[in-house]
Amino acid sequence: MQHNKILEVNQLNTSFKGGGTETKAVIDLSFDLYPGEILGIVGESGSGKSVSVLSLMRLLPSKNSNTKGQIIFQGEELNGLSEEEIRQYRGKKMAMIFQEPMSSLNPTMRLGEQVAEMFELHTDLSAKEIKDRVLELFTKVKLPNPERLYSAYPHQASGGQLQRVMIAMAISINPDILIADEPTTALDVTVQKEILDLIKSIQKDSGTATIFISHDLSLVKELCDRVIVMHHGKVVEKGTVTEIFENPKEAYTKGLIACRPQQNFHLNRLPTVEDFISGSVSTEPKKLREKSNVEVLEVINLKKYYPAKKNWFGKVIEHTKAVDDVSFKINEGEILGLVGESGCGKSTLGKIVSKLISPDEGKVIFKRKDVTKLGSGELKGFRKNVQMIFQDPYGSLNPRMKIGATIMEPILSHRMMSEAEAKDRVVSLLEQTGLSADHVHRYPHQFSGGQRQRISIARALSLNPQLLVCDESISALDVSVQAQIINLLMDLRDELNLTILFIAHDLAAVRFISDEVAVMYNGKIVEKGKPDIVYNNPQNEYTKKLLSAIS
Repeated sequence: MQHNKILEVNQLNTSFKGGGTETKAVIDLSFDLYPGEILGIVGESGSGKSVSVLSLMRLLPSKNSNTKGQIIFQGEELNGLSEEEIRQYRGKKMAMIFQEPMSSLNPTMRLGEQVAEMFELHTDLSAKEIKDRVLELFTKVKLPNPERLYSAYPHQASGGQLQRVMIAMAISINPDILIADEPTTALDVTVQKEILDLIKSIQKDSGTATIFISHDLSLVKELCDRVIVMHHGKVVEKGTVTEIFENPKEAYTKGLIACRPQQNFHLNRLPTVEDFISGSVSTEPKKLREKSNVEVLEVINLKKYYPAKKNWFGKVIEHTKAVDDVSFKINEGEILGLVGESGCGKSTLGKIVSKLISPDEGKVIFKRKDVTKLGSGELKGFRKNVQMIFQDPYGSLNPRMKIGATIMEPILSHRMMSEAEAKDRVVSLLEQTGLSADHVHRYPHQFSGGQRQRISIARALSLNPQLLVCDESISALDVSVQAQIINLLMDLRDELNLTILFIAHDLAAVRFISDEVAVMYNGKIVEKGKPDIVYNNPQNEYTKKLLSAIS
C-alpha cells in the first residue's frame, strides 16, 4: 500500500431537515484512503454508510441536507466546489456503483446506451469504438449474451444482470476511486465471487482505491484491507480486517459478526445483534415440525418462454426458456426455499405463482383451483390469499404515498376492518418488522434500502395471506435485520400456519429457514430435497458448483 493519501475525510457531518426537525445521519466521520486500497464500511441498515459516500460524491439534495467537514481528494477540497466543478470529478475520477440498479438506471433507455453515455461525456471515441468498449465491459463483468443486453431495456434483464451493468458503467472510465454501495446485493453467490475477483483485479491492475459498503461481512472479510464499523451515524470501531474480525473490541461489532448464519443451522431462532449485546442468545435446537398433508400449492409442467432471436421476417427462431417444465408441491405451513443463479428463472416462477404474469403452458393449483384460469371476480380473493414481497423495494412502493397509507391501502381495499383498526394494524406491522410507529408519516425516499424492504414485508403481511412469495426479500437487508425477518417469517409460519415460497440467492439463509430446498438452473429444477441432504450430499453438478462458492 502506498503512503500518499488519495482521499482524506475529516470530521464529516451530514444532517437532514424536515418537518421542523434536524436528523443527524453522519456524525464526525474521519478516515483516509490510499491508492490500491479497499476500505470496507459495515453497519446495519440506517447506520449512515450510504449517506457517507453520497456526501463524498455531493449527490445529496441540497435543499434539505447539510454536509460539513473536509473532503480532500488529491489535495483538492471538494466540499467548497460549485455544482459545475464537482461534475469534473464524478464518473471520471470518483465513480459509484449504486445499491438499487432498477431505480438507478433510466427505464426508457437501452442498457448499452446508458453505459455509452460515460464515454460520450468523457472521451473522444467514435460511436463504433464506444460500442466495442461497452461490449468489452459487458464481457468483463460476466454478462451473458452482451450483444442482446446492449439493446435490452432495464425491465428485460434480471436484478443481478442490472447490477453488473451498473458495475460496468462505474469502471468504464477507470476512475481513481471506486465507491461500491452494496454492489453484490442482487447477485447470487457464484456471481458475487466473480464480482469480488473483478474488483480485486481492477485494484491490482490500475491501483484504483475502493470504498466497499456491504452488510455481508463475509464479503468484507474476503475483499477489504481495512474496515470501518458504523452504528447510528458514528464510527464505533475501525482497524485492519484481521483486527476487526479476529479481535473485535466493541459489543456491537461482535454481534454484527456473529449473527450471520454459519455452521450451526439447527438453532430454533437465528441470533440478532441485540441478542449478542444483551447476552440473551438462545441455544434452543430447531423444532421438528409435523408435515401437513394439506396441499396449498401445486405447480404442474410450468413453462414460460421469451423471444430471444428473430429472423429477417420477424419470426421468432430462438427462445429464452425462463421457466422450463417445472413441477413441485408445497403443503400447508411449509417453507420451500428456491435457489439458483441470477437469470435462472426464480423470479419469473414467483411471478407466475402470484398471477402477475401468465405461463405459456402448465398449471398453478392453489387450494384446488387452477390460478391460470381465474376470472376477474375470483382474482381479488386470490390476491388477498397470495401476497408477494418483491426484490426491489423502491420500485414496489409508491413514492407519493406515505408508508402508513401504503400499508393501510390493501386492508381498506379488502374491507378487513375499520380505518381506526387499520391504523392500529399498521403500527403493529411496522413494529413487527423492526420499524416504529412514528414512521407512518414518512415517504419511501426517507428510508434506507433495508428499511424500505421491511415496509414491503409489512404491506404483504397486512392481509394475513395464506401463501407468501418472498422474491429476494432479505437481499437488501443487513445481517442483523435479515435475522429478525427470518425469525419473523418463521414465527408467522408457526402462528398463522403460513405457507412460504422463499426465493433467495443467500444459501445460508435458505438452509436455515427452509423445510425443503429446490435448486433451479436454466429454467429447470435440477435438485430438490431436505436442506441437510441437498447441502451435505448434492447429487447434481450445478448444485455442487453453487455450494462450492460459499465453502
